[in-house]
Formats: sequence, structure tokens, C-alpha cells
Amino acid sequence: MRVRAFAKINLSLRVLGARADGYHELRTIFQSIALHDTLTIRAARGPFRLTCDDPSCPDDHANLIWRAAERVWRAAGRRGAPRDVAVDLQKRIPLQGGLGGGSSDAAAALRAFARLWRVDADRARAIGAELGADVPYFFEGGTVLGLERGDLLFPLVDRPPAWVVLVLPNFGVSTKDAFGWWDTDRKRSPNVGRRFQRRRDGGPERAALHLLVNDLEAPVAARHPQIRRLVNALRKAGATHAAMTGSGSTVFGLFRSRAAAARAARALASSSRRTLLTRTLNRPAYQRLAGI
Repeated sequence: MRVRAFAKINLSLRVLGARADGYHELRTIFQSIALHDTLTIRAARGPFRLTCDDPSCPDDHANLIWRAAERVWRAAGRRGAPRDVAVDLQKRIPLQGGLGGGSSDAAAALRAFARLWRVDADRARAIGAELGADVPYFFEGGTVLGLERGDLLFPLVDRPPAWVVLVLPNFGVSTKDAFGWWDTDRKRSPNVGRRFQRRRDGGPERAALHLLVNDLEAPVAARHPQIRRLVNALRKAGATHAAMTGSGSTVFGLFRSRAAAARAARALASSSRRTLLTRTLNRPAYQRLAGI
């Protein structure tokens, strides 16, 4: 069985404050994109095995795929540890990039294991919510509003299709660090992340896009100034909207045409970063390609 796990970008990410459970209260808009990992699930005698073509990706219990296998195995009423199945992960979504690769891999694995071990799809979704706050989104896809931890989902009308340039610096940012920096900066300045820039040019589409803000971008850029420079470079290259996605370090720009996006991707590539060209996926396309 072969399944695809698609990446996401956060068109907007507002951080409303810390929660009593240790998470943060969020208001985010997810958008699925065509960049994806591929999981190949095959029969293999012996204990459960996970391999990955990216040596920096964990291939043990630290990987959510492994934990997904354990949870679905138990939900199927089986005893002991999962066995007689192997997963080969072809990794294309960068780690620590804010693109949701680990959560998407987990959701794809949950769907596959649920079919393999005959577990109800609703139970697989519930397990996904237990594994991580971003995992539920990858059962939905398209343009979705996420509230609370980002896991209370409200599907929106899909945004118009766009070409996406991803700029990947040669460093990652952990989610824990990014939110920790936001907490630190907010204590110093209570208004951090609450400022909207106002734009009068570019018509209603650009005005609407400019209301999309990532509150984690400022604290991350304060420690990694390259983030701010890349966002500005994408805007100068013609992006209708550019921002850091999630907790970073990936920066994205939206473009109306493939030609404009390709020019920007070539212009921004360098020895200290790489670029990827992809496109947005609406909900029907996402669910068809992901096998939902």
C-alpha cells in the first residue's frame, strides 16, 4: 500500500495566549500544498519496522508513524507490539520547517493502518487528535480555520489556486523554541504579535491577504534575521502574500502564475538556502490524492 502525506502552510497564525494545559490558544488558517512525503506499507515478517531515506528523520518511537502503528494496533484489539508490517518513508517535506510533515505522515499512516487492521475511520481520527494538535487537519485538507490548539477545525471556502515558492533556510526551528520566544517577547512587550500593517494599494485581494499574519514570525526573525529578509524578497519578487509558515523556518510566497513563481524560486536560491516550487491543493483534490 502506498499513501501520500501532503504538507501545509499557515496562511495566518494568531497566538492569543498561553493555555492552562501548556499549549497556546491559536487562530490559524491552514492551506494544503502539493509537496508530499510517500509512505509505502508492506508485509514483512517480524517486529514493526520503519525506514526513511532522510538520515535526520527518526526511525523509532520518536516518529509519529511508529506511535500511530501502536495506537491503531491496540484499537484493533491486538496484543503486544505491532508486527509483520514495515513502512518505508520517502521524505520530501523538510523537518523543522513549519510544514507539518511529521503530523501529515502520522495522519497518512493512521488511515493506512486503519484500513489494514480494520479499525473504524472515526477511531483513527480520534487517535490522530491524541497524537498531535496538527494531525486532525490532515484528515481534512484544503483551506481550514483552526481554533483552540489549532485542532478545532472549521472548513472554509477554498482559496483560489496559487503557485507557492517555499524558501528553506539551512537551519530549522523547533516548535517549542518558537513559542518559547513568543512567550518571552510578550512578557517584555504585551502588544507583540498584535500589530497589523495597513496597505491601501493593490485592491481588495491584496488588502485581504495582508490581514493574514503569523505572530511567531517576529520572535523567530528576531533570532534569525534571514527570515525577515526572505519574506521581503518574496514580496519584491511579486508574491501576493509572503510569510513564515507555522513555527518556521520555511518562508513561503504565493504567486498567480507558474512563470512568476519559477523566476522567484531561481532568484532566491543560494548556498545558504534552497527553494521548492509547488502549488496549493483545494479540499477535493487533497482528499482524492490523499485517499480519504
